[in-house]
Amino acid sequence: MRATVIYGAGDVRVENVPDAALREPTDALVRVLRSCICGSDLWPYGKRPATGTPDRIGHEFLGVVEEAGSDVSGLKAGDVVVAPFVWSDGTCDFCREGLQTSCRHGGNWGRDGVDGGQGEAVRVPQAQGTLVKLPVGEDSALLPSLLTLSDVFPTGYHCAVTAGVDARTTVTVIGDGAVGLSAVLAARRLGAERIILMGRHKDRTDLGREFGATDVVAERGEEGIAKVRELTGGDGTHAVLECVGLRPAIETAFGVVRDGGTVSRVGAPQYPDVPAGFGVFRRNITLTGGVAPARAYIETLLPDILEGTIQPGRVFDRTVALDDVPAGYRAMADRQALKVLIEP
Repeated sequence: MRATVIYGAGDVRVENVPDAALREPTDALVRVLRSCICGSDLWPYGKRPATGTPDRIGHEFLGVVEEAGSDVSGLKAGDVVVAPFVWSDGTCDFCREGLQTSCRHGGNWGRDGVDGGQGEAVRVPQAQGTLVKLPVGEDSALLPSLLTLSDVFPTGYHCAVTAGVDARTTVTVIGDGAVGLSAVLAARRLGAERIILMGRHKDRTDLGREFGATDVVAERGEEGIAKVRELTGGDGTHAVLECVGLRPAIETAFGVVRDGGTVSRVGAPQYPDVPAGFGVFRRNITLTGGVAPARAYIETLLPDILEGTIQPGRVFDRTVALDDVPAGYRAMADRQALKVLIEP
């Protein structure tokens, strides 16, 4: 079958790889209908050391069950399913607590002999705990929005939930990428009426306004902090959703959060230390966030997508065929695309 592999920074290819096939009775074989490129895929794309041995890549996909192992119940051939960005058994203590990202028997796509999501098919380990059946057909117009349930929308939602966003909180979202826009959508869904989006790409911030942002701040650094404080009477906002992962973003987050407020970060941190010294401590700022347990949120978010109440799939602004995935990576890395949808 054909699948995406990465050899090094800037070197993504689509090649023939061994066909996905069942190995364990807990596996399922899924033919991919839609996958996509994640912002976190751009980190290895930007800095992976070059090697002669490629890695599989991609962790967001939905598809059709082609075959299920003998120990898998509740799924059958023909079911349309979405896969969270990590696989998990659904039965261990962490899974029962809603922290499937720490599953004792789970793992990551594209690692340790497991297929990546950017290909024609995927062997899904622990299929019964991982996959969520979708009540739609293979040609549903909702597929792009349903695909966001694998990662980007639950990640934005996790950011808002851990920050304690509700109707009483004012919110700043840092970052106008797909996760930041999903965080705006999530904050609005949770009832926030004042949402300040910090971003400087007008096409993206315009979509953010449609998702629920009430204000846009294009300035960065101290100028951006001053602008947010000006908009909030000098205080800052109760919640700050940091969706970038770079040190200037977390510094901005501490600069715009209200005393006693919460900063939640879901941008994969590209810095070793959090700049939270005595000044942050004295202001009683809470720092939270982390890797989103997407599987825990899918059933909560699914009904709104099915009903058309929300359309998180609007973050996809470019669609490519599988063989054009390398061009999709270049477009995202060059900021020519917000998020790339793949139709194998």
